[in-house]
Amino acid sequence: MAKKIELNKVEVWDGNMAFAQAMRQAQIDVVAAYPITPSTPTVQNYSKFLADGYIDGEFIMVESEHAAMSGCIGAAAAGGRVATATSSQGYALMIETLYQASGMRLPIVLGVVNRAIAAPLNVNGDHSDMYMGRDTGWIHLATYCPQEAYDLMLCAFKIAEHKDVRLPVQVHQDGFICSHTAQNVSPLQDEEAYAFIGDYVEINSMLDFQKPVTYGAQTEEPWHFEHKAKHHKAIIDSAAVIDEVFAEFEKLTGRKYNRVEKYMMEDAEIAIVALGTTVESARAAAQIMRDEQGIKVGIVSPRVFRPFPKDLIVDALKDVKAVATMDRSSPGGALGMLFNEISGAMINCEKRPLLSNYIYGLGGRDMTIKDLKEIIAETKANADAGKLVTPTQQFSGLRGPKLSFF
Repeated sequence: MAKKIELNKVEVWDGNMAFAQAMRQAQIDVVAAYPITPSTPTVQNYSKFLADGYIDGEFIMVESEHAAMSGCIGAAAAGGRVATATSSQGYALMIETLYQASGMRLPIVLGVVNRAIAAPLNVNGDHSDMYMGRDTGWIHLATYCPQEAYDLMLCAFKIAEHKDVRLPVQVHQDGFICSHTAQNVSPLQDEEAYAFIGDYVEINSMLDFQKPVTYGAQTEEPWHFEHKAKHHKAIIDSAAVIDEVFAEFEKLTGRKYNRVEKYMMEDAEIAIVALGTTVESARAAAQIMRDEQGIKVGIVSPRVFRPFPKDLIVDALKDVKAVATMDRSSPGGALGMLFNEISGAMINCEKRPLLSNYIYGLGGRDMTIKDLKEIIAETKANADAGKLVTPTQQFSGLRGPKLSFF
């Protein structure tokens, strides 16, 4: 029997510890991992919990991130509760196996501590890895702080393992800004957390010799399309289960999560759309601009990035005049990924806001309140003019001459 930890009502954890504690409380059967900055402390903390007798499962040290997810796939197919963590280049190396995990409908949980993708090499946080894996067939949850990293990691197990979902889930947090920043976290006790997640229920286990199954089968033209369509439908349909799990978590903890989070949107005339820790900064900037300049600005953030909450995004933004979408990833010669997602959601609306795109924070560059106030002011200018008076895409916070495109 694994030993229990009596937690305080309030603990001081960084985001990595929040991930690790939730994984410990889930009593995972197998963690296969290869450490990479800035997610290393997640699996390092977890391995110490195992060494100290707080976990009954197995920790497998492997030779690469590709092997880490491969090990997780094998363990999940064999009928175990499985999780791991990674970042950046490691996430890129996992990409092939991420598609394998989702296509096999294996309920693996992956903690992703978001970090820039080389070259040039950079260990700090941006959303390059998140966007790289957006279409791998996983459910994606976005967090803003250590409390949310803990909460949504617990929710991820319950969502992934639900009988109507059976899909892998990624939980994202910003590298260093969240992963290495200690804040107050209100955790559940071990018994409460495990009761919320529930016992693992095996479905289609490779070790069930009374009901043989095949994993990794090949399908060519006659059936491949049908498999992918069914997979896509399962991701879309998971929205109902995500809402159900969030509602149950709120009843247990009082902490409410929504697939799309809205802040001061009731009377907003303009909006900022962002992900990650920038959401909290944008909320602070929005309050300042309301107080100082009377600008009616609100903040919208997709809490669930996949399945993409199209209808909720439309409902949140349909009545505003202008929107600034914030992309923390180099778009590589195009408009930003979040901009494109929001544009796709709004394109057929009868009332469409003006959309502008801000690239910011690459490689860990700070997004300051001053920067956000400037973005809010420019978005207000677009709304007042009834057309874009700023370039469609700008690089915010860049040293040297200001860059703008499109």
